[in-house]
Amino acid sequence: MPQSLVCAVDLGSNSFRLQIGKVRGNQIYPLDGLKESVRLAAGLGTDKMLDEAAQQRGLAALRLFNERLRSFPREAVRAVATNTLRVARNAPAFLLRAEEALGFPIEVIAGREEARLIYVGVAHTLPDPGRQQLVVDIGGGSTEFIIGRDFEALHLESLYMGCVSFSLRYFPDGAITRAALHEAETAAGTQLDAIAATYRATGWELAVGSSGSAKALVDVLELNGFSEGGITREGLTRLRAVLLKAGHVDKLDLEGLRADRLPVFLGGFAIMSAVFKALEVDRMVFSEGALRLGVLYDLLGRYHRHDLRDATVQNFIQRYQVDAVQARRVADSALTLLKPFLAAMPGPAATEEARFLEWAALLHELGLSVAHSSYHKHTAYILANADMPGFSRMDQGRLARLALAHRGKLERVVPLGPRSPDWLLILCLRLAVILNRSRVPRETQRLALETDRHEGYVAVVRQEWMQAWPLSAATLQDEVAQWTRVGHPVRLKVVRKTTAQEP
Repeated sequence: MPQSLVCAVDLGSNSFRLQIGKVRGNQIYPLDGLKESVRLAAGLGTDKMLDEAAQQRGLAALRLFNERLRSFPREAVRAVATNTLRVARNAPAFLLRAEEALGFPIEVIAGREEARLIYVGVAHTLPDPGRQQLVVDIGGGSTEFIIGRDFEALHLESLYMGCVSFSLRYFPDGAITRAALHEAETAAGTQLDAIAATYRATGWELAVGSSGSAKALVDVLELNGFSEGGITREGLTRLRAVLLKAGHVDKLDLEGLRADRLPVFLGGFAIMSAVFKALEVDRMVFSEGALRLGVLYDLLGRYHRHDLRDATVQNFIQRYQVDAVQARRVADSALTLLKPFLAAMPGPAATEEARFLEWAALLHELGLSVAHSSYHKHTAYILANADMPGFSRMDQGRLARLALAHRGKLERVVPLGPRSPDWLLILCLRLAVILNRSRVPRETQRLALETDRHEGYVAVVRQEWMQAWPLSAATLQDEVAQWTRVGHPVRLKVVRKTTAQEP
């Protein structure tokens, strides 16, 4: 294990959290944690723009986290962002500032990937994860629903409703009326209609709630004598009566209801009430495991080379009937071309660059399952939009970009920054595709890649190869011209066998 300490940072729609865990074998034990109530979702306007006040709250929290994480190497920290930064139109600009404040990269994860990580975290806290369980996680901007057994999820869903967004929409001034509660519960129920039948048919032995809203409800229900052993249907009914009698959040006098949870408590209550009704839940226990713990265990799996992303890539190869032999040829050629450049990179960065190139190469023909014409565009669309467990949205965007650029005009990727590492990966992938165009094995790779002392790269190719493979040679000449047009010159150096560099 490279690190004894690992850290997860969760940029949620309600709170930003940091969790540090100590690794012992295959287990992670919580060591330290920080929480800042940012309420990022409260700053999301109807135009889907995140206002400056919310951004500043988030940046202030991340600067605090930065101090705690300064001694951590990059590979021991994983930061993920959820619903608000999935939907905010100005999220990319905010993320640049956020990464500077935190000091580490931040991944925006898709809703179902968030659900998967939540389930991983919860499953590691249950005394008997072998039972089939329903996990409900009400966040600030979305609610995740998972049915799973052991450490594998059977159903994953993420619905666009959360305690912050619902509190702002249905209880904007804190007033608690029967009409407002009914409207909020009906809205949540309408969204739940899309998954309720499937989830009820699949069934579960244990219902589990995770994260802040579930914890707040458990505390309030148990400490005020409304229920025992978690959240119950009867307890929610009794709490509903108390809420209506109070008439306003400022008049609530409930044991266990913290001041920082009060502004979003009503939204969380309305969603949970709708969940109990739509899914016919009678009792729900609480788990301390949630997204942060799931992120830590996912990070641990990557250290142990049990990276879920590898399994996802293999699953896609099978699902889309990719020619695995040809894909492997291209991947091996691309990695051979990249190898001389890896020594100059830090170890973890070199590993990650090589892995992304390999994944892109293995999946570059995925779009052939749709149509041969413009198949690289079909590949890019699938990689950018499909559910890919283990990959963040940015991971998927990067894979899609590499796949899109593996053939055709390079001008379509010109918006990449001139210093982006993706240019080198794209070059390696495009050259590997050219080298393997015949789709038959070749004894050796007759082309190597070097850094030009002046600018760009040098493709070193054997003269006899150019003569033996005229079509590939002509394509290579065209490739050199393309790179020159986009401002990333590649010079072709033809050498005889006696001086050729053998990859």
